[in-house]
Amino acid sequence: MGILDIILIVVAALLLLIGIIGCIIPGLPGTPLCWGALLAGHFCAACSISWTLIAVTAAVCIAVEIIDSVIPAYFTKISGGTRAGSIGSIVGALVGVFTGQIVLIFVGPFFGALAGELIHDRTNAGRACKSACFSFLGFMTGTGLRLITAGIFAVLYVRSFF
Repeated sequence: MGILDIILIVVAALLLLIGIIGCIIPGLPGTPLCWGALLAGHFCAACSISWTLIAVTAAVCIAVEIIDSVIPAYFTKISGGTRAGSIGSIVGALVGVFTGQIVLIFVGPFFGALAGELIHDRTNAGRACKSACFSFLGFMTGTGLRLITAGIFAVLYVRSFF
């Protein structure tokens, strides 16, 4: 194993680590980073990752990113939420990220959506709460989908050594 292989293994490992973290933290492209680890592994002599696997996982990665973008809007729409709730959800998640509080990363979207909906319409607290619940559900569904995909990519990468 040469120095280039060692560099590619380290780069791939870092991409996997940052990618898995990125699946939880909004704004980081977690799934594409994990796919990048597979791509780096393809060029490593110690790994056995084919172009077919790269192509299939790229398609899966793109599909997951599209679905992750659509899920929150869909959940907001079916709950009767507004754009203000969607924006509040994003702001709530970012507050969790920037304060470094793991719990806030998960509950921030709920409270952000609730605040956004109440700012938009203070007279309908029931609708605001329903929208916040669905926003949280959409965030968790997208996060779960991304984490599962990243986990599968990580397993594929590790298995490529054996």
